[in-house]
Amino acid sequence: MPEYPNRQFLDFEKPIKELYEQIDQAKKLAEKNAKIDYTSNIQQLEDHIILKRKEITDNLSPWQRVQLSRHPDRPYTLKYIDKMTTNFVEQFGDRNVKDDKAMIGGFGLLDGETVMFIGQQKGTNTKQRQLRNFGMANPEGYRKALRLMKLAEKFDKPIVTLIDTPGAFPGMEAEERGQSEAIARNIYEMFKLKVPVICIIIGEGASGGALGIGVGDKVFMMENSWYTVISPENCSSILWRSWDFKETAAEQLKLTSDYMSKFKLVDGIIPEPPGGAHWDYNASAETLKSFIKDSLAELKKIPAEKRISMRIEKFEKMGFWTE
Repeated sequence: MPEYPNRQFLDFEKPIKELYEQIDQAKKLAEKNAKIDYTSNIQQLEDHIILKRKEITDNLSPWQRVQLSRHPDRPYTLKYIDKMTTNFVEQFGDRNVKDDKAMIGGFGLLDGETVMFIGQQKGTNTKQRQLRNFGMANPEGYRKALRLMKLAEKFDKPIVTLIDTPGAFPGMEAEERGQSEAIARNIYEMFKLKVPVICIIIGEGASGGALGIGVGDKVFMMENSWYTVISPENCSSILWRSWDFKETAAEQLKLTSDYMSKFKLVDGIIPEPPGGAHWDYNASAETLKSFIKDSLAELKKIPAEKRISMRIEKFEKMGFWTE
């Protein structure tokens, strides 16, 4: 993860940046005057940073959580896979059109157990973002994901999907190649998979782009992720013909992990380090890994046919309404 001064800060993280600047000043003074010990001052500031990180994330608005889910320093799918697994072997192509770089997948060892990992991947710089299409998969990406799911099922290996997308790619070429059919096919086929399936929203979980790899026995959300049918900006542009109401849209969409858990649309919330996952990649990955291992151990005890029935029933019960 980036270290200060290479770390990036959102507007509401500026108090943390100011504390880092004070630490820098203290270190410079210590270099100039070796007779004065600044160690305790620096330690107090470092402790205060941790407290400030927790204070900020404990009081975030829905829109600020959306911003945090998009933090440029936040770990993406490949970073989590790298931290959690060994011997990861990425698979490529949908055997039909091409390889979609926005969707990645492959087998990896999770503490000695082979698991199929699939997820959207965003880029870490301008060139990578263009290559990965900002994490927005085309139809061939979802077809590649389904191919890998079927491969995992063939060899009786569990599947873990890591969801982080602003949505499936909405371009004309994607529609020409059957974007909606590819997503619908994935949803249909995921209900019937005989192996355990765990889905985790690690950042953005928008629309069919998320649902295309989002049907599982267990669905979790990272603490500072969001999950809904449309992004706050697009919702604002539809309802108010302007992006200026995105904060209001985020509030009305009830898209944060606490609301999703309350509505029973997800099975649990995975806590993040104080301030968010971008502050400690190792701790975030270790917590995520623990949730995955515990869930796999639980799911393996259930016969495949019963697991499929429970999966279908789980999604049938979602939602509520009044007449």
